[in-house]
Amino acid sequence: MTRRQAIRTAGLATAALAALPPGRALAAGETPAPPAGRIRQSVCKWCYPKISLDNLCVAAKRIGLESVEILPLSDVATLKKHGLINGMVNGVPGDIASGLNRKENHEKIAVFFGDAIPRVAEAGCPNLICFSGNRRGMSDEEGLENCAAGLKRFIGIAEERGVTVCMELLNSKVNHKDYMCDHTAWGAELCKRVGSERFKLLYDIYHMQIMEGDVIRTIQDNHQYIGHYHTGGVPGRHEIDETQELNYPAIMKAILATGYKGLVAQEFVPSYSSATEQLASLERCVRICDV
Repeated sequence: MTRRQAIRTAGLATAALAALPPGRALAAGETPAPPAGRIRQSVCKWCYPKISLDNLCVAAKRIGLESVEILPLSDVATLKKHGLINGMVNGVPGDIASGLNRKENHEKIAVFFGDAIPRVAEAGCPNLICFSGNRRGMSDEEGLENCAAGLKRFIGIAEERGVTVCMELLNSKVNHKDYMCDHTAWGAELCKRVGSERFKLLYDIYHMQIMEGDVIRTIQDNHQYIGHYHTGGVPGRHEIDETQELNYPAIMKAILATGYKGLVAQEFVPSYSSATEQLASLERCVRICDV
């Protein structure tokens, strides 16, 4: 073996070793496998408030991520500088509690999406986020009718520009009390009523484990309505490792089996205080999903 070959072999082994899940040690004589890379991954910036966007981009690129997301279009220039995209653009007017289920919100939301969708497409970003809003006594049926009507005001622009509008599924038990789009069945029914391949669900694994569990079967039964995924450990929304109840490697394999080609974004809140530890934690969780 030449010196160059030896260095290359050692480098591959080191990279593969980093891909091992936490607590998993190599057996005697075992050769570590290189990262699979079949799951395209992203990270949500809001989980790292103490780390600048530039520094998070540098780390994301080193780890092998394709995207840093839940950011406005104004941050796209910074992402492009690092060879990254914004996998899920944020910025819809109002807040999570005030969404498409209220007719009085439709005009400002439609204006925002009518302006943003062409710019999102031009920037090379695949998705824009939206929210149902809270119930505030509204029935599920009225919410479905109102959300479908609001979405139909601008979904044609998304179809023309090749951008997918994703409504996030959130739990109404712990984090977002009274939120309407809190079960996959309701979101899937909304997708059917809108009737566009450019309207999908953002399936947040953390939120849906809290609300309904049965994550893998739900993904299998509803994957045609899912356009994006977020992770998070349950309970607590921390690391997706052995400290929580979900089996993320199994979930990732189930997602791959549906033929999904989009991004899976890490959206856990690190349980560490220093930036160095937080980024090491992110890398470990990325490797857990690298099935």
